[in-house]
Amino acid sequence: MIRRSGAEQSATALYWSLIGGFTFLVLPWYAVEDGFFSFAWLVDGWVGDRDFAPGLFQGLLHEKWWLLPLILPLATALLAVWRRDNRLLLASGIGGLALLLLQAFAIYHRGWAWPILELLFGPLDGRQFGIGWGGAVTALAFLFITTTALAGRGMVRGDAFVAGAIGLVVAMVSVFIIFPVSEVLLRAVEDRDGSFSLAHLVANLTDSRIWSLGCLTGGGRCGTAWNSFFLATIVGVSTTLLGLAFALVATRTNIPAKRHLRQLTLLPIITPPFVVGLAIILLFGRSGTVTQFVA
Repeated sequence: MIRRSGAEQSATALYWSLIGGFTFLVLPWYAVEDGFFSFAWLVDGWVGDRDFAPGLFQGLLHEKWWLLPLILPLATALLAVWRRDNRLLLASGIGGLALLLLQAFAIYHRGWAWPILELLFGPLDGRQFGIGWGGAVTALAFLFITTTALAGRGMVRGDAFVAGAIGLVVAMVSVFIIFPVSEVLLRAVEDRDGSFSLAHLVANLTDSRIWSLGCLTGGGRCGTAWNSFFLATIVGVSTTLLGLAFALVATRTNIPAKRHLRQLTLLPIITPPFVVGLAIILLFGRSGTVTQFVA
């Protein structure tokens, strides 16, 4: 284990605070039309362009006033580093993430996300589209400011790198797995007007597109539930038989290529889904790295 001193933690916090401030001041906040990895905005006067402007100038020049409060947690993070105050640093990191999430979910490309906000604040002139380099890196900076502050308060024995790695894993799982699945489940209980409807949920669960056996009766296609069941059954049976065949050949025969055959059987372990699962087990399992650090 590598222990981080207070000076190293302060340097890490300062590093991410400066990165967050830099991206808020310089990089395009929203996604550019030519793609995330297009840098044509560098020569197009991006500060004054509504499509390419950084967060600060979006707020000052282009009616995106809801981005301006992010100045407060960015400035607070620098103050916390100067005072070496982990509580203040933690508050700035969490506050910055909270403000980002709040404005992201409250304002969509069509305006306010919820009618009550329009009743309270009136119609919204500005709009929000996909996140760009500025928004993404600023969010990442707030995340690592938070994890550095947690490390300073004793998380994983003060190792800022491990705390940041855990925070990044949690953030990626939340963004790419928990959030999409939650959105799908939420839409299942909403009608076309966005209101909660138990009848709509029952209709979704009993939809013929899910449970139809048309492929067996000659009446069309089978539903997605049966297709998933058939696929899982076929894959389970075929892989079991294939694994049994490999095991018998490896243990009961003396073929010359047995060594290469053993290496071939390891290929499924290094495919992406298994790598992610194995990494999570090695990090968070009972004998995992993170468990040992926490203990």
